[in-house]
Amino acid sequence: MAKKEKVVLAYSGGLDTTVIIPWLKENYNYDVICVCVDCGQGNELDGLEERAKLSGATKLYIEDVIDEFCEEYVLPCVQAHAVYENKYLLGTSMARPVIAKRLVEIARKEGATAICHGATGKGNDQIRFELGIKALAPDLRIIAAWRDPKWTMNSREEEIAYARKHGIHLPFSASNSYSRDRNLWHISHEGLELEDPAAEPNYNKLLVLGVSPEKGGRPAEAASSKCLVFARINESKCSLVTALMGCLLSRKPARKVFCGLPLLVK
Repeated sequence: MAKKEKVVLAYSGGLDTTVIIPWLKENYNYDVICVCVDCGQGNELDGLEERAKLSGATKLYIEDVIDEFCEEYVLPCVQAHAVYENKYLLGTSMARPVIAKRLVEIARKEGATAICHGATGKGNDQIRFELGIKALAPDLRIIAAWRDPKWTMNSREEEIAYARKHGIHLPFSASNSYSRDRNLWHISHEGLELEDPAAEPNYNKLLVLGVSPEKGGRPAEAASSKCLVFARINESKCSLVTALMGCLLSRKPARKVFCGLPLLVK
């Protein structure tokens, strides 16, 4: 019996990439190796291994690149005052090159013949992932699920129905299934009412790291956590170090982080 080929899936644990696991097995007969690259997603990593395995993945890697992300990607962007079209602060795009790099490294380790991502066919992420992968591994096949002719789902509701059909029970509903991207530097949101420019965001459902001004106060977690940060300028670099445990951003003591202080960087 011929050995199955392997595909490395850029896995976040969200709706899109979780549904892609059975889709890859069903349409390509691959062994699916999930790779979650930890750029500071915090509690989004909780339960990831169980979810990936129950969805049909052969293996899950969780790769901690937080220090590399901060020192080699965030800091250079901040030093360069990199802002998209002079107004859009970068966040998601900072992390994509290091994610692509680690995907290629795991693909080589596992002997995979393809890498799959769940970026939609309408945005910049597909380009960031694919150019990064092709620059490092031009021989590897790239499967962009949302552009694939075999992909027939056109909404998050259809994805949830597909997951249920395959016995996958996800920890969120169609009414709260925002597509979020989070790392140590930022969090962004899309989907649901955010797709309509005329609609007001539902902040009570949307916000993860804060609360709306109308609700007042602070999240319980923020109220009970303190993060003392100081800066040290050395050889034109700015190191920001957490001094107290329970820092809301890193959740790790003595972790080097960059907490949005570009004015300290010269």
